[in-house]
Amino acid sequence: MSRSNAVTKHLHHTPGGLERIGPLLAAAYPDLVISKRRMRKVESIECVRLNREGSRQNLGFSSRPFVLCGLPVKRPASGCLLHERRNGHFVLQVTGHPSYGLPWGQDRLVPIFLATLATRQQTPRITFESAAQMLDTFAMQQGGSQYRRLIGAFQRIFGATIFFGADSQGERAAVVHRARFNFMSEARIWYSRDPDQKFLPGDCQNVIVLSDEFYREILNHPIPTDLEAAKALSSSPAALDLFMWLSYRCFTARGRERVPLFGDFGLISQLGSADYARPRKFREKLEDWLELVRKMWPACPAAIDQDGTGLFVDRANAVLPNGGNDARN
Repeated sequence: MSRSNAVTKHLHHTPGGLERIGPLLAAAYPDLVISKRRMRKVESIECVRLNREGSRQNLGFSSRPFVLCGLPVKRPASGCLLHERRNGHFVLQVTGHPSYGLPWGQDRLVPIFLATLATRQQTPRITFESAAQMLDTFAMQQGGSQYRRLIGAFQRIFGATIFFGADSQGERAAVVHRARFNFMSEARIWYSRDPDQKFLPGDCQNVIVLSDEFYREILNHPIPTDLEAAKALSSSPAALDLFMWLSYRCFTARGRERVPLFGDFGLISQLGSADYARPRKFREKLEDWLELVRKMWPACPAAIDQDGTGLFVDRANAVLPNGGNDARN
């Protein structure tokens, strides 16, 4: 039976002969149905491209440790409290709090949010209107489940201890830099379902005090990013990591360069994607992530080499010079 006949037959057996066309088309042509979530993602990607073309990018910032090395993409196994990633001479270790565990998945949006506000406000004591502001920043639905997810993310971030180090071999001696820090030393965050309610009674604001070490890292190495792109990729943590890293890596490239995919200094060692340890699986996932990146940044010069063991990058700007909306709070 053809799809058109299936629709006709369904109409004939429906009392009154009338039905909503949506369910009928979904049953007959499931390949054409686009979910609301997918539609929002398509609209977000289109927004990123239009803003880029019109030099209206929404400028945000990230911090060097989490651009060079990613947090876990998936929920860590129960009891796992140590995460380590390496990028050449840089190494990142994250130790989770016993009560909350390691930051993972969309939790990586919190450091971007904090680094953006700290850079804009130029103070370790950052303020914002409500938790709903962060949900809106990254296009997360404002409801009970998303709020609980956000609170969990802040708990995991607040409880985590970060170790970030760099080893470089000079002509005469090795230079070693090490830093161990927490993200925050104090946090007071509230949430209201009323979008018009900006402050608590007494005009109290949300306040987060960044640790001195994290704030210095942000000020010394602020890495620009496109907040609309981060919003579009918020549900794809690995693709977001790749976009952030490519934005930085292509900006610092001196020309066409090759980054190995495997080995101690390979891309697989720095992305938070240990589940894709097999070379073939990692290449497949990397192609998927690159496809998402190219949808928002069509001129991205990254491509896997012919033998599938390296990634070519070239000098380019994901964040256009003087093209961002860097409104200070």
